[in-house]
Amino acid sequence: MQTTNAILMIRPANFRSNEQTEMNNYFQSDLDLAPEQINELARQEFDVFVTELRKAGVNVIVVEDEKEPNTPDALFPNNWVSFHNSGMVVLYPMFAANRRMERRMDVLARLEEEGFRIDDIMDYTRAEEDDLFLEGTGSIVLDRDHKKAYCALSPRADEELFIEFCEDLEYTPVIFRAYQSVNGERLAIYHTNVMMCVADQFAIICSDSIDDPKERKNVLQHLSMDGKEIIHISEGQMYAFAGNMLQVETQKGKTALVMSTSAFESLDADQVSRMEAYGPIIHSPLSTIETCGGGSARCMMAEVFLPHN
Repeated sequence: MQTTNAILMIRPANFRSNEQTEMNNYFQSDLDLAPEQINELARQEFDVFVTELRKAGVNVIVVEDEKEPNTPDALFPNNWVSFHNSGMVVLYPMFAANRRMERRMDVLARLEEEGFRIDDIMDYTRAEEDDLFLEGTGSIVLDRDHKKAYCALSPRADEELFIEFCEDLEYTPVIFRAYQSVNGERLAIYHTNVMMCVADQFAIICSDSIDDPKERKNVLQHLSMDGKEIIHISEGQMYAFAGNMLQVETQKGKTALVMSTSAFESLDADQVSRMEAYGPIIHSPLSTIETCGGGSARCMMAEVFLPHN
């Protein structure tokens, strides 16, 4: 299954612009507000977002972040963990030292309390000792139906580690490089999931960010080969987080596409129509989180595909 009804989210306690990630997250900037104000605004956005998801019938499991250790990006759990229908939990190596502290075994215990079964843990975190990183479903966009994994290489997505992941979980790797324009330079996009989203029958992609024509053709061919309708977004729309979307299950096995309000407002009528042909759009305002965190709706949701006891 490509979608799940169960989503893990972490309610922030110390959210701010993370000084350890800004060097290669070009979506991230700061607000002229006290840290306490930024965190409070982020919590308000988080709560409204959770309410919208639950109204649509999504099972949202909320875990409170802790004041200590100080983890400003804890509300982006999809970077340190992923959950698979085999009962496997995967732990990932993180670029920023203060993000490594986000990994919490009590979060896994909470999922077990919620009735999910964990049979094994695949732990890649030792790679941090060699300065090699692979930041979960931020770095990797999974087509679970077709067992393909898409990865835009970056300082947070090491090629050899990605191939090891694909071999271990039996996915076909689709490797490319994606760039954004920063002060006249083409620099690597920090996470694959800000420039593409793979849903059950369609895919949203900023193919203009893949500068190499052969790599771009290869990615688009894989998507087409698997029967996906390809919906292109521009680089400007990508900056509004229109690539950072996630398809979820709602009530009675139906699906919806989740995004931020800024992403939704960047889309044109044709794009909206094509997306809504597959199910409704859920959007929520996340401007503080997007500005300071450099991530959006998809980054905040860790999909739980674990089997039930």
